[in-house]
Amino acid sequence: MQLASTETKMSQEIKNETSQLNGTPASDPAQTKKREDYLEWPEYFMAVAFLSAQRSKDPSSQVGACIVNQENKIVGIGYNGMPNGCDDDLLPWARSADDRLDTKYPYVCHAELNAIMNKNSADVKGCSMYVALFPCNECAKLIIQAGSSSPNETSSSSILILLTLGCSTEQAEYTHLGKERVGALMSTHPLNLP
Repeated sequence: MQLASTETKMSQEIKNETSQLNGTPASDPAQTKKREDYLEWPEYFMAVAFLSAQRSKDPSSQVGACIVNQENKIVGIGYNGMPNGCDDDLLPWARSADDRLDTKYPYVCHAELNAIMNKNSADVKGCSMYVALFPCNECAKLIIQAGSSSPNETSSSSILILLTLGCSTEQAEYTHLGKERVGALMSTHPLNLP
């Protein structure tokens, strides 16, 4: 009998605390309307790209990518890193060395490649890609071949390749983790990839 009384008392205390934390619509007018300071979709997806970049073990460049379909659903995420199954403690992370094989460049898979490889749909045609750094020319070609539409950086060959196909790039500025960041969204004219 005392156990039932204790359970009832605990249950009531939890209800009271929850009510105090949440407030009630009648007592808190701020909770009767939707928030106005929420993230817009492009800001949200770019933030996901930057958050994904934090998974990278690259000491000098952390890049993330987020592929999104026309329904604003994430269909792929990636970040730059060594290929699956490779011991990233044995491969070099240097940006420069006398021998190119002693640098990271022959080994690191870019975020765009990983996002496409990690996709959870049949293809990425018609999708947009949000990238924390403008894609290199190889990634620009990969994005076009995959049918996705969004890289960002300032590489002349990348821009030329993308413009030739009819893709457009858009620079986005936003604050992430208290820092001003610049990213880009790439998409084709009607937001449909080839």
